[in-house]
Amino acid sequence: MSSESARWIDHFPGNFMWSNACLVTKGMAPYGAVALGEIDQVCEKLGKRQDEPDAWREEWCALGARLERAADAAEVEGRRMTAGNCYLRAGMYWFTGERFVYPGAQKREIGRRAIECQTKGLLRRYPNVEKVEVPYEGTTLPALFLKAPGAKGRAPTVAVFDGMDNCKEMSVLFAGLEFAARGWHTLAIDGPGQGESLRLRDIKTRHDYEAAGSAAYDSIAQRPEVDPKQVVVMGYSFGGYYAPRIAAFEKRYCACVAFGAMHWKMEEWVDGIRRAVKSDARKSAQSHFQVPWVFGVKDLDEAVEMAKRFDLAGVAGRIECPFLVAHGANDRIVPPDSARRLYDAVGSRRKTLKIFTAGEGGAEHCQVDNRQVGVDYIADWIAANL
Repeated sequence: MSSESARWIDHFPGNFMWSNACLVTKGMAPYGAVALGEIDQVCEKLGKRQDEPDAWREEWCALGARLERAADAAEVEGRRMTAGNCYLRAGMYWFTGERFVYPGAQKREIGRRAIECQTKGLLRRYPNVEKVEVPYEGTTLPALFLKAPGAKGRAPTVAVFDGMDNCKEMSVLFAGLEFAARGWHTLAIDGPGQGESLRLRDIKTRHDYEAAGSAAYDSIAQRPEVDPKQVVVMGYSFGGYYAPRIAAFEKRYCACVAFGAMHWKMEEWVDGIRRAVKSDARKSAQSHFQVPWVFGVKDLDEAVEMAKRFDLAGVAGRIECPFLVAHGANDRIVPPDSARRLYDAVGSRRKTLKIFTAGEGGAEHCQVDNRQVGVDYIADWIAANL
C-alpha cells in the first residue's frame, strides 16, 4: 500500500480507533450521506486534538449541528430536497460523533438526533423508503423498507442486518439503493444490539439471533409486493455472525450473505479488545465500552464470557441455502482466516468465498475502502443464486 493510500485509509497514523471510525464515515460519501470536504475540515481540527478526550464528539457533533441548522432553514424556505441532503449529512455526522461517547443520557440524545436527521433526509430524498416496525417478542424492531421502483408483481427482497457500529440508515443507502436498481426490495433492520434498537429502545444483542431473523422474515413475507420464496438474509461486520446464525435455523430464507465474516472464536476477539484497551486503546477499533454496551453486560470481563455463546462452529454446518462470504484481504478487524473457516464449515453445497485484494479494491473491513465493489459483487451473486 502506498503512503498516499495509507494516509487516506489511516487518516490518523498510529490511532487505529479514530482512523477506522473516520474510514467508516468516508465510506458513505458515494451515497450522499457525507461530503469529503466537510470530513477533511473536521479531521484537520482533530489531528491537533488527539489527546483531548472530548474532541471527537465535539468536532463531529458541531458539524452535525451546523448541517442540521442548514437543513431546517432550507425546509422553512420550501427547499425540501436540499433540506433532505443536509439532514442526511447532519445525521451521519451526529452518528459518527456519538461513537466514542460513554453510554448514558448524552449518548442517547446524540443518537436520537442522528436517527431523526437521517430519517428526515431519507424520507425527503427517497420517497420509496417506508418506516416500518417489525413485531418481535412483545415489542417491535425499527426498520426501513425500500421498494424497488421498477419491480413488477412479487419481487425478491433482501433483509439486511447491521454491524456493531452501523445502522439501518446506512445500509439502506449503500446496499438498498443498488438492490432497488436491480428490481429487489430491501428491509434494512436494526436488530437487537443495533442502531435505534440499542440506542433508543435498549434492546441488547443475543447469540440466538434467529429470533430476530424469523421476525424479519415474517414481516417481509406478509407484504404483497414480496415473493416469500425469494428472500435473502444478509449481515455485515458483526452481522457476519448474525446472518449465518439466522440461515442455519430459519430455513425460509433462500440465500445468505456474510458481508464480512466475524471472528471464528468470538471470545478471542473480545479478549483482544480487552488487552488492547489496557495497553494502548488507540490500537483497537472499538472503545472499552462498546462491546459491553451491545451485549448488555457491565465490562469487558463479562463480555468475554458472553462472547463464548457467539459460536458458529456447531452451527454453520446446518446452513443449506446458497451462501456467500465476502471479505477483505487487508481486514484488520477480522482476519481473512475467519472467512475461510466460515466458508469451510458451511454445510451448503452452493457456497462462495470471495476475498477482495488491494489491487481490485475493497481490501479493508467489509470493503469500506470501496464498498461499491463489494455490493456489486454481492448483488451479482444474489442474481445468480435466486
